[in-house]
Amino acid sequence: MLDRPAASVAPLQAGRSGAIVPVILSGGSGSRLWPVSRASFPKQLWPLISDRTMLQETALRGVGPDFAPPVIVCNQEHRFLIAEQLREAGIEGARIVLEPVGRNSGPAVAAAALLVAETTPDAVLWMMAADSAIRRPEALADSVAMAVEAARGGRLVTFGMKPVRAETGYGYIEAGEPLEGLPGVRALAAFIEKPDAATAATLAGSGRHLWNSGMYVFTAQTLLDEMQAHAPDVLAAVRRAVEGRQTDLDFIRLEPDAFAAAPDISIDYAVAERTARAAVVPADLGWSDVGSWDALWDISPKDATGNVSIGDVFLEHTTNCYVRSDGIVTAVTGLADAVVVVTEDAVLVTHRDRAQDVKRVVDRLRKAGRHEAVAHNRCYRPWGFYESLIQGDRFQVKRIVVMPGQRLSLQRHYHRAEHWVVVAGVAMVTRDGEQVMVRENESIYLPLGCVHRMENPGRIPLTLIEVQSGAYLGEDDIVRLEDTYNRA
Repeated sequence: MLDRPAASVAPLQAGRSGAIVPVILSGGSGSRLWPVSRASFPKQLWPLISDRTMLQETALRGVGPDFAPPVIVCNQEHRFLIAEQLREAGIEGARIVLEPVGRNSGPAVAAAALLVAETTPDAVLWMMAADSAIRRPEALADSVAMAVEAARGGRLVTFGMKPVRAETGYGYIEAGEPLEGLPGVRALAAFIEKPDAATAATLAGSGRHLWNSGMYVFTAQTLLDEMQAHAPDVLAAVRRAVEGRQTDLDFIRLEPDAFAAAPDISIDYAVAERTARAAVVPADLGWSDVGSWDALWDISPKDATGNVSIGDVFLEHTTNCYVRSDGIVTAVTGLADAVVVVTEDAVLVTHRDRAQDVKRVVDRLRKAGRHEAVAHNRCYRPWGFYESLIQGDRFQVKRIVVMPGQRLSLQRHYHRAEHWVVVAGVAMVTRDGEQVMVRENESIYLPLGCVHRMENPGRIPLTLIEVQSGAYLGEDDIVRLEDTYNRA
């Protein structure tokens, strides 16, 4: 996928006539699931609820004869990761739309609707967040069918989830009267903001209030008509961004200045809370937005004492805890109702009742300028990944893995020299115009300022150790002269 030539600018195709177009929004950072979820690699790209990532689980809900290829709207920094995960899941024909800046769900879904409407304005769109879980997928098809029928009649339909507890982390929907001729679909009487504990208890027990899932079904034209009526400034800015778009490999880049001018607003505030066309399908899908470690504990399989343990974990006299280690052995004893998460560079310990407060910790880390707030030690690139092993005064040691057939940019550095030692695979290295094949247990030196590139011509991942030395070792000391992936 990554090596295809750039395509010409073309409108999205909705697939066969009448096919439903899944629109998946993948723009969040999931900071409440830190230290696993970070801005550089957010929760939707992790396998948190199965052996597939949450993005893959979401995309696979919209695969079948009734569906067109999906539209993914995402942060441009995640584009290669998302493309690779879709490929791994066997999802073909997806269009990946890149947001130059985050502007919430309103502008994101408007961009998808405008692109689809260029050829099929009556196409039904099914808008989903990339990071939600559905534990009863067998009940999903009927709910979607009800919503699609209402959407084809001009309704803007959301899904309200049956509350199973008094949840303060979700917004609520008040369901109105049944809509004539639309079995299972009700009028949408009101949206209710995230409540306090007492209000949540009342709403959860009322019988007419539902959790707001954030999923919507509507035709492209209905969404655009309602946005023109209720949020014309959003639509105007996004329309300019779509009209000025460019293609880049397999990606659609929205025009940056126009999209940045769009108000930062959710689809709820922009349209759903204002329109007279809103409807709701009450559903019991085992839905969760997986918005905190407590929520993840709630939906995960547990042992006989209520614990969820993932990774190299040992528990003693511990109950109702979520314990995860993505690195070193982790032992927990004598705790109840706790969350313990261990990664290579950070550890989180919190009571499950305070899991929502993790975002505050991330905010403090960010204000302190800590790298751990936004990025993992392992940094993914379109060609593979690298991770820092040792860092000292004027030197740094990294492990670099380049996937078969991939290559780094042709580049130079102003402040550092590099020494590459191949430990697995074979590297084709360009150095100041010459090409050198470097095999396992061989090395090559790249002096300060030389023009160089590394690629993997083999069939197995290339692994090497890079030793950097110099006065400045920051990642921004890269001057790219040529790049397969069209990075700046």
